[in-house]
Amino acid sequence: QVQLVESGGGLVQPGGSLRLSCAASGRTFSRYTMGWFRQAPGKEREFVAAISWSGGSTYYADSVKGRFTISRVYANNTVYLQMNSLRPEDTAVYYCAAHYLAAAQTMPLKLSGMDYWGKGTLVTISS
Repeated sequence: QVQLVESGGGLVQPGGSLRLSCAASGRTFSRYTMGWFRQAPGKEREFVAAISWSGGSTYYADSVKGRFTISRVYANNTVYLQMNSLRPEDTAVYYCAAHYLAAAQTMPLKLSGMDYWGKGTLVTISS
């Protein structure tokens, strides 16, 4: 069993930065590929970024490529999403998700089949 708890959301002006964290419980964190997804008001949940269980590969949605960076620290079972150059269209609830031994580039296809989800953290980009 893995529990995921997101933090770090808030209100930021356009062009600003924010770092989200996802703390995972459980002894098998290192066997899960981790992803960030987001859901804006009135829209479907969409893929943002993923990092493989080994940490060796990452994958990003085109809309965030070059602005967001996903990373993970095994020592504290945490996944991070560094978000720079934020835009109003980045406003959404951001969710952390885990899938056992998935390839990072397959995470967008596994939205309905994730093993675990966090409850989300709200990010608002507004002046």
